Amino acid sequence: MSIRVENISKVFERFPALNGVSLEVKEGDLLALLGPSGSGKTTLLRIIAGLEFPGRDGGKVFLDGREVTWESAYARRAGFVFQHYALFNHMTVGENIAFGLRVRPRNTRPPEAQIRRKVSELLTMVQLPGLEDRFPTQLSGGQRQRIALARALAVEPKILLLDEPFGALDAKVRKELRKWLREFHDRTGLTTIFVTHDQDEAFELADHVVILHEGKIQQSGTPKEITSSPANTFVSDFLGFNDS
Repeated sequence: MSIRVENISKVFERFPALNGVSLEVKEGDLLALLGPSGSGKTTLLRIIAGLEFPGRDGGKVFLDGREVTWESAYARRAGFVFQHYALFNHMTVGENIAFGLRVRPRNTRPPEAQIRRKVSELLTMVQLPGLEDRFPTQLSGGQRQRIALARALAVEPKILLLDEPFGALDAKVRKELRKWLREFHDRTGLTTIFVTHDQDEAFELADHVVILHEGKIQQSGTPKEITSSPANTFVSDFLGFNDS
């Protein structure tokens, strides 16, 4: 599914989080939103997800060419993964993954046997088979983040959105999961956007990178295009090219 946002603006208590942002993500692409804290990355991701909405005259969101600006996250079929997992510690791994399916209205809820089968398939997909009966507190940080991804995938999303997915992990686990996520994306072909402030992460993982600062896009392109030809002084400084 393709994603397009046009002229998105968002103000929080007079603070302009986004100011006229437009971008397009082709179907099957893996795109990184890169920038310092407060640049608008997470706000843009949440607006694409349907967890936030632009200002009343603040632009439009399209999925596969259909405007969804004011539709809910559920209607958009967006899978969302947070930095700190957001797993339910009182539920088993299997219950966490199945949660989005079990809370569906009765007429769209799959049979219990199908839900259990789906959970098993997803655990195999994220390379953690057989952990259905564990609790999140019994898992490592990297395992918990994979379970969070499996839970997002359980509802069969059309797009996958990740907000600093590896930010709470140590450097070794973060590097391992970056490699795993790239391989996972190549297998599934799911249109994916992830937020990061880590340049290495963005340039290693993404097909395309969008650099934001103060609510505006400073540069958009492939990792090679951006690193070989920074668009302005901010991008050069942010990438460390102007360090003395």
